[in-house]
Amino acid sequence: MPDHLQPLLSVLTDAANPYPVLAWVRRSPSAHLLAQLVRQPGGLTHEALDALPQNAPTSYIRGLLVTAGILAKRDENLARLERWVARTLANLPSHHANIIRPFAQWHTVRDARRRSARGRYTVSAGKGDANNIRCAQQFLAWLDTHELQLSTLKQPDLDRWTATHPSKASTIISFIRWAQARRLVTGLEIHYPPSQYPATFQPEDAHHEQLRRCMTDTSLPLDIRITGALIRLYALPLSRIVELTADRYSRDSEAVYLTINRHPVILPPTLGRLIEAQIDHLSGTSARRRQIEDELSFLLPGQSPGCPRNPLGLADTLRRHGLPARAARNTAMIEAIADIPPIVMADLFGIQPHTANRWAQLVSESWSHYLAAP
Repeated sequence: MPDHLQPLLSVLTDAANPYPVLAWVRRSPSAHLLAQLVRQPGGLTHEALDALPQNAPTSYIRGLLVTAGILAKRDENLARLERWVARTLANLPSHHANIIRPFAQWHTVRDARRRSARGRYTVSAGKGDANNIRCAQQFLAWLDTHELQLSTLKQPDLDRWTATHPSKASTIISFIRWAQARRLVTGLEIHYPPSQYPATFQPEDAHHEQLRRCMTDTSLPLDIRITGALIRLYALPLSRIVELTADRYSRDSEAVYLTINRHPVILPPTLGRLIEAQIDHLSGTSARRRQIEDELSFLLPGQSPGCPRNPLGLADTLRRHGLPARAARNTAMIEAIADIPPIVMADLFGIQPHTANRWAQLVSESWSHYLAAP
């Protein structure tokens, strides 16, 4: 075994039960892909993996090599955006590429790198940035169809686009503002549509019954119980829940805690026991145990080693178990804002202050309507 592959050998041989590892080596497409890469000079690099189809085996091998320390850890959400941008630019007509390239590379991707450096670049953020670039591409194609030029674009033309593409009215704002800052267009006004209040909530008794299920129903998967409880108690979005790592959990002689947005929050004892059981489950192998001790393990690991669970898939799983995420989080926000000042809520829940103030305004208006009712 070459020296640089010894860490990978350790990961595979440290399993408490060798039979699943043997089955994986013999039959898994990921194992066959790994064997091919090992035989190729320079095959075990991020660049070599980027050149492959981005499917489940490639993702699994990348995670395995990162976990073993053979490949450096990187922000895969950012890398996914960069790969998509490179493919998209290569397929654009030249007159579109001359405009989209600086918008994509020097504005969108550059800003994504800054956010990634701060440690907050989620799957949703990557999809949002890709949608901004895709929308700009569609806007330029629309201009071609209507024999219009970006440099001579007038307000009625932009209004016609937003009227005929209402779902993209917010998405195109990033490109228009970028173009105006560089004087590619002038004299245009475009604003975000008025924010709508959340419309999906749960009745109070249903909300509390679902929380009781998360705490006591042993037929539910452990990760679903933990996720459902965190949503209903602390209004956490799934994008933040999947990023929680085992080192965020702690206990002392008086209570158990989970660090949320830099603040240690006291947990109900039952939820603390659920999280401890999840950590014990993750520590099933010595390799995993070392990972836990090194404070690298996600509480909700994904299918690929070293990666968190996909929040979109987790939302589907919650829904199948009768524990919808969005309605529960909105209801938890309403309950929290009734007891916590907006500025404290913003810091604790990791949301923008103006968002917390909007929630407070929603609660105030709801009570006003209730008191005014005959």
